[in-house]
Amino acid sequence: MGRILVIAEKPSVGRDIARVIGCRERGDGCLMSDKYIVSWAVGHLVTLAEPDEMDEKLKKWSFDTLPILPAEIPLKVIRQTSKQYQILKKLMNDPETDSLICATDAGREGELIFRYIYEKAGCRKSFERLWISSMTDEAISEGFRNIRPGSDYDGLYASARCRSKADWLVGMNASRAFTLKYNALLSIGRVQTPTLAILVRRRKEIENFVPEDYCTLQADFGDYTGTCFQEKWEPDTHIPKKSEAEKIAAAVKGKTGEVIQAETSRKTELPPQLYDLTSLQRDANRMLGFTAERTLKTAQSLYETHKALTYPRTDSRYLPPDMIPRVVQTMKILPQSYQQYVPGAFRDGKLRAGKRTVDASRVTDHHAIIPTNKRVDPSGFSADEQKLYDLVARRMLTAFYPACEYDATRVITRAEGYDFRTTGKVIVQPGWHEVPAMADPPRTRKKKEEDEENVQLPSLSIGDRREVRNTKIREDKTKPPSPHTDASLLFAMETAGKELEDEELVRQMKGSGIGTPATRAAIIERLIHVGYVQRKGKTLAATDKGVRLIEILPGEMTSPEMTGKWELALHEITDGKQDPVRFMDGIQRMCTFLVSYAREHTAQVTFPREEYGKGKRKGHGPSGQDRILEGTVCPLCGKGNLRESPRAFSCTESGCKCTFWKDMLTRGQGPELNEKLLRLILEKKEVRGSTGTIQLREGWLRFFPNGSETPSVSRGISYEKKDR
Repeated sequence: MGRILVIAEKPSVGRDIARVIGCRERGDGCLMSDKYIVSWAVGHLVTLAEPDEMDEKLKKWSFDTLPILPAEIPLKVIRQTSKQYQILKKLMNDPETDSLICATDAGREGELIFRYIYEKAGCRKSFERLWISSMTDEAISEGFRNIRPGSDYDGLYASARCRSKADWLVGMNASRAFTLKYNALLSIGRVQTPTLAILVRRRKEIENFVPEDYCTLQADFGDYTGTCFQEKWEPDTHIPKKSEAEKIAAAVKGKTGEVIQAETSRKTELPPQLYDLTSLQRDANRMLGFTAERTLKTAQSLYETHKALTYPRTDSRYLPPDMIPRVVQTMKILPQSYQQYVPGAFRDGKLRAGKRTVDASRVTDHHAIIPTNKRVDPSGFSADEQKLYDLVARRMLTAFYPACEYDATRVITRAEGYDFRTTGKVIVQPGWHEVPAMADPPRTRKKKEEDEENVQLPSLSIGDRREVRNTKIREDKTKPPSPHTDASLLFAMETAGKELEDEELVRQMKGSGIGTPATRAAIIERLIHVGYVQRKGKTLAATDKGVRLIEILPGEMTSPEMTGKWELALHEITDGKQDPVRFMDGIQRMCTFLVSYAREHTAQVTFPREEYGKGKRKGHGPSGQDRILEGTVCPLCGKGNLRESPRAFSCTESGCKCTFWKDMLTRGQGPELNEKLLRLILEKKEVRGSTGTIQLREGWLRFFPNGSETPSVSRGISYEKKDR
């Protein structure tokens, strides 16, 4: 009897699975037992072929060959990881292998990784699916007990394949068409371009904003104060002219005001929901200053390496009912610093589990992110991991607490015909506010404003009278919209560009946002990499090049709503509610339209000339800016020198694709590459620094943070889509 081949997405995950199912014998790129063979991919091993790999005539960029709409886009093996692909191909087709188990990440991209390898290898054997939301030994064992037929995920694969082909078709046709039209290298994507449009719109709103002067007037009634308001002002407390504010102040000072309205009502503030990836990225950006990508990498490390968090790439904020016993167990073994908050999550010995937290109908491929039921010691985590684990642990506790109850008071005092409004808020039952959102919350302006609002007013009734002891006029100007941050941009992407505050509307937009929780961080970083967006501190702003690109494109390509509809269609393909052929027909029509638009429309916009097409490497910046690094030898081909462009170092030899992106290590908190560091890496192949160790091995550049045996960055130096 043969064995079952289990294919994981990464070596580290493969080793964890092998340990749990008892595969201890080492083989070539695999681990074995009598029953199982466990092997792995290294991310994507197979991808869609480039146009010139399908037809030599497509190597030259020309309108004559556009649109490129092949009936089928063939698959190709990625050269840098071809060795591992060959290992998998041999194992998959080995007569001793009876069947397969797909154990790649339980999501759309993980499904695509396995299916592309399966298809390219020409395998026809039956396969099953391991679908887990946690990397603990218990979760892996449970996953094997509940293994499911691979055919259950055919819809997910159809969606993933459509996404892959749509991005290829739109990106290839639009990028070539507009690059040819404007004689500049322009990267255009189905998802990245509408995201850029959101940032361009915000930049223009800020640039076109005209500040207006206004005043606010406050009256001191002795034991409370009030702010003057009138419905005709916009907002109703902004007095347009200082002279009008001075007139009102003079009229009421020293006069008697009478309370004409005094209302106190009991209100509740529900606890926040559990985290999905996007909400975690937003809070980590807002509270910790993390970029979206930094949060994803940290969460992934807590999931894979430490087994401390459940699967992070989820879009659900709910748990299924059968998770309740596990949550109870998790709370009992949380680190000691959280134990003081655990009792508040229970009522009469039972966990407070309402529909806002536990709802099977709201759980998608994975449930919300929570700590696993594995005892952990956060002192062994990196600083970033400690902070992110703390956010998730506190959010889990908070979600099961009762609502906060408070008395909201609204008083209107009239003096000389002018009305002054006073509001107060008194906490009656703190509820979930008993759990701080983070261990050491910083003092922020928002917190200060909340403290000023949470004041207890004197007992006031209609008809009470107070003298206006003093008045205070404050001059100010209206403020432009704030620049986007990772947090606000992620929110705009989640809601397809709509400025939504209503949580129920946000929920309804689920599935029709831009990208997915798993891809949004990469989209932001891609926009920065190609020079369309610039990060300044915590803010993100469109560059001049980004603004120009949006100006030359048709609205259909820049519309966040259009991209949101595409993403919704992909979700429907997963659920079997839409025909993949119909979706791809729409994408092909869009490609034809984009090429026609580029050919026929000319905007008065110019870009710096950049290299593209035959014999040129994309992304090496405007001609004339490259600088040859004398004395260097390309580590890939061994023939050319390296040259420096604004964003990368690359080989001078025609046809060699060696590329060292300057930011290729920064995503894992490594250093940015400069000439001095690159020369040292080329000479020594391994360089130790204050933050970690850089290794150059077999065409791969890896960065190992201090104290870690697992690289936080592993990038091929021959440029391929998967590297970026």
